[in-house]
This record gives sequence, structure tokens and C-alpha cells, in this order.
Amino acid sequence: MSQFRTAKVTRLSLTDFRNHERLSFPVESGMVALVGANGAGKTNILEAISFLTAGRGLRRAALADVARSSGPGSWSVAATVDLDGLETKLGTGLVEGASGRKVRIDGEDVRGSETLLDYVRVLWLVPAMDGLFTGPGSDRRRFLDRLTLSVDPGHGRRVGNFETALRQRNKLLEQGGTDTYLTALEQQVAELGTAVSLARQETVDLLAQTITEQQAQSQPFPSAALDLEGTFERDTAGMNAADREEHYRAALSSGRGRDRAAGRTLTGPHLSDLKVRHAAKDMPAALASTGEQKALLIGLILAHCELTAKVSGMTPLLLLDEVAAHLDPDRRAALFAKLALLGGQVFMTGTDQALFEALPAEAEILEICSGEVRRIAPGPTS
Repeated sequence: MSQFRTAKVTRLSLTDFRNHERLSFPVESGMVALVGANGAGKTNILEAISFLTAGRGLRRAALADVARSSGPGSWSVAATVDLDGLETKLGTGLVEGASGRKVRIDGEDVRGSETLLDYVRVLWLVPAMDGLFTGPGSDRRRFLDRLTLSVDPGHGRRVGNFETALRQRNKLLEQGGTDTYLTALEQQVAELGTAVSLARQETVDLLAQTITEQQAQSQPFPSAALDLEGTFERDTAGMNAADREEHYRAALSSGRGRDRAAGRTLTGPHLSDLKVRHAAKDMPAALASTGEQKALLIGLILAHCELTAKVSGMTPLLLLDEVAAHLDPDRRAALFAKLALLGGQVFMTGTDQALFEALPAEAEILEICSGEVRRIAPGPTS
């Protein structure tokens, strides 16, 4: 995928982030393995990198919880990113007493984290996602929204505004708000909800197309069949955006009594679900074996990497936490080869250096130990 722009982190610095008081190190390769004992802080480094893009990071943690437990309550992540041969310094963090995280680009404060998407797109696969196919629909909605954000930078704010409008409507219903206020708010809910649903559907369609194109190639992981399912999507299928908004607005208006009794809004895209099937076996992913589910998820993330590059023109930075430990040697080698073909920068973690024996020669292995980073492969440079 060399035709796409590639952003690479060349230096990373953490201050009072999780268990790291001070940590700063250069990154010299496009494929990096972080090894070390459990508790050394390998995943924390991945989480720090995940804050270099829009959103709440790979753990979706409260910002205050990210700060080092014995630290001052603030934290920061800084990175030098090379994009098209030009270096940009990205920084983000929490100032003690502040409610949101600050973002700086080349030393200048910027408003909102969406601007970071102009410099780097970050995707990840972490062990907490292993139950994605068997867990609640809310997990899959968040997963899909994360996928959508990487190809549509405005999606995160759109989802946030939609959820806020829904909460406001629920509160008005509880407090007996007037019809005038409810009508105005329901119009806003309908507009935002329709936009959220359409953006999700576009991502599902584009991802399905990418997976179909991959099936013509030799792929080391099984293909997934995808669909966005929900009452809203079913009832508005074939409608244009304006008609969908009107349908949703009417449903909200007529459902006030029911929603008031339930204490929540019972119809809309906030209840939709991403349905995933094992394409070759034509079976729900939730019914596949644990190993098959892991392989499906990896294949889905790899397909999304390709889609992100096609849509944004930039290869995403990929974070893979403990992924190699769950694959046999042949699958590990196939994964590393596929990652090399994708062309974007990859950070992986593992407790055992032997898990990364099949990495390309140019890959870098860094040992995380006692708050320090030591380069152990390909070896010290002169």
C-alpha cells in the first residue's frame, strides 16, 4: 500500500502516564514489538499512543484514571510523527483540575482531538475485544463507531451530540416537558440519529466491499460477513435521508408515553447492532470457536486498515496487544507478513521475545523493564 501516505512515530514520551513516571525513547522501525513481564507497562505504552488520535483511548478510561497513582494528577503524551518526510510534534494530556484533555500540535493549542486525525489514524486490537461477538450490542456499536471515526473524522462528535440529545429528551419526558420543547428536541434527535446511522451503514458497506476484494487474494484469516441491524434501519430501508429523519421524528413523537414509562427512548439507532458472520461457514460469529472468533476479529481489523488507507489516503498506525500469543507459529508468520504488506507502522506487545521470531529483519524489538526501554533487536547501532 505504498501509494498511501504513511505516518510513523519516531519518538514517544510519557509523563505520569499509568505506571510510567518518565519514559522517552526513539522508534526506528515501522514494525515494533514491545516485550517484557506482565505489569511492566507494555499495554500502557499502546494506550498512550492511542491518545494520539481522536477519542478516549483504547481502554476508554476516564482521563483522571490514566494519571499515575502516586503522581500529581496530571499526565501527558508527546510524540514526534513523520508524515511525508515532515516532522510534526503532537502532544496531549490532562492538566490537573481540567475536565478535558489538552491537545497541542507543534506547541500550539488546538481545540478538540479531531485535528489529530490530519496527522495520524490509530487502530487497535486488544484482549478486551475478544468477547466482541458474544458480548452486548453496545460493545459492537462502540466498535463500529470507532471504525467509522477513522474514515469519517466528524463521526465521533456526531455520536456524542446524538447521545446528549437523547439524554435531554429522556430527562424532559421524566420532568414533564412541554410539547414545544419536546418537538424541537426530537427534531434534533432525528437529524443526528439519521446521520449516525447513515455513516455507520456506509462504513459497513465499504468494509464489506474491501473484504470481498480480499477474498480474491490469499488471506491468512477468515472473512467476515457484516450487516447493520436494527428496527430503525429495517423500517427506513430504501428511504432518503430526509424521509428517514421524518420517520424517526414521527416515531419519537408517537412513542412519548411508552418512553416516559420505560424511562428511556425505545427506538432509534442507539439500539442498532453490528452483526458479524463467519463467511466461509455461514454461521454467526458468536457461535464460532474461540480461536475462530479471534481469527475473524484479526481479519476484520486488517481489512479495516486497508479501508482506512483507501478512504483517508493515509495508512493507519496499528496497535496489537498480546495478539501473537494466541496464534500458532504459521498464523503468526502470516500475520507479520500481512502487516508488512499493509505498510503502516505497527506496535505489538508480548511477554516472550520468541513470539516475534518471524518478524521481518528490519523490525525492532524493545524490552520494557523497570520504567526503561532497551533495544534488543536488531541490536545496538554504532
